[in-house]
Formats: sequence, structure tokens, C-alpha cells
Amino acid sequence: MSKKVLPYYDSDKNKKQQVAEMFDNISLRYDFLNTLLSLGIHKYWQRCLIKAVSPLKEKYILDAATGTGAVAFDLVKYGARKVVGIDISNQMLEVGRQKIKDQHISNVTLEYGDAEHIGFDDHTFDAVTVAYGVRNFENLELGLQELKRVLRPGAKLAILEFSKPKAFPVKQFYYIYSRYLLPFIGKLIAKDKRAYNYLPESVQQFPEGHAFLRILQEQGFINTSCKPLSFGIASLYVAYKP
Repeated sequence: MSKKVLPYYDSDKNKKQQVAEMFDNISLRYDFLNTLLSLGIHKYWQRCLIKAVSPLKEKYILDAATGTGAVAFDLVKYGARKVVGIDISNQMLEVGRQKIKDQHISNVTLEYGDAEHIGFDDHTFDAVTVAYGVRNFENLELGLQELKRVLRPGAKLAILEFSKPKAFPVKQFYYIYSRYLLPFIGKLIAKDKRAYNYLPESVQQFPEGHAFLRILQEQGFINTSCKPLSFGIASLYVAYKP
């Protein structure tokens, strides 16, 4: 069995606690680094995620692992009636709440919440989105079960996650970038030497593509699909609750 990837190997905290601590540490630089390190491509990926749950009109949506709320804000921008974002990092949520205050956004709420123990009733949401969050779950299967539980029957789960490109020369460039450049820039700006090493390590271990689709199917989702984005640097997964 492969070693569990953790943000801080010298910590006695569990993965969930470490992930929360890591995002707390980088929260003030997170949005800036997202744009810098992805060269802005993440905005295209995010639009693909939004499109996957369209039409948005009158939908009540959960954005799990919402971070600073970027996806939640775009969901209401493009027509969702109400969005609730949950995350285990209080500092990331505080950054998002400041955006709500500054931009006078009334139909997004950001709440502390664990995707593996969601504090909403069964069949609550018309759609669920997760951007770059599922590989951080302590228990992937439990998290997916919870996401399915709060979806109404027939509703859609859309997951955006990093993956590993296979084609030359993108594969080679991505390896060099993620292994060397990304950690260097992240450490320099975020002041957390492990956070941007953890990212490529967790991507390497995540069961992407068909392997992840099988996990979704094992958790009871139907009509599952995977769409590679930007030569496979990211993948968009879509699944339905029966």
C-alpha cells in the first residue's frame, strides 16, 4: 500500500486537521497564487465546472471544499438562486466572507463544514460542486456518500480535480513544473514550504480517470463521465444521483 500523502509529515495531527492547517496558512495568498501558478487557466476550468451544472436558474447548490468561495460566487453570477459553500479552513472562509461583504453578495453563504459529515438534510440540493477538494478528503468514499446523500434524486455532482497529462510534451513539462517550479514559487510567496509540495504529491496519488469513475459508481452514482481539460492537467467528473 502506498504511503498516505500528508501536508506535514512531522505532525501528529490527522490528514483532515493538517489540510485545514495548511489552507489556513496560505489563505491570504491563495487566490493570487491560483492565478499565478495556473497562468489564469483555472478560470477556464472553473467555467467548465459551472457549465456542467447548468442551467443554473433557481437551483440551490452546495459547493463543498469551497475555499475562498470562487466557485460559489460564479455559480450565483451565472444564475443560481442560492449557494452554500462549506470548508474546514476557517481562514479561507474568512477571506471569502470579506468578499461577500465588499461585493454585497446576498445569495452566497460560507459556513464551516466537513464534506465527510455534511450538516444538511437528505435530498437538500439541486446540484453539488467540488473544485480541487476531493483528493484532500480523509475518507474519499465517505465524502462521496455524503455528497450523494444531500443531493436530491436525479441531481448532479460535478467535480473538478487535477490530473496527470499523458501526452508528450505536456507530460514532461507538467512534471518539471509541478515537481520543481510550483513548490519553489509557492514557498516563496505563501511562506509555507510544504503546501505546494503537497499539491503535486496528492495529485500523483489520486485515483484519476477511470479509477475515480469506478469509485463514484461504487458509491451509487450513475451516468458517470470524465472530461480531460487542458491536455489532461485537470479533469471534470460528472455523476448523477439515482
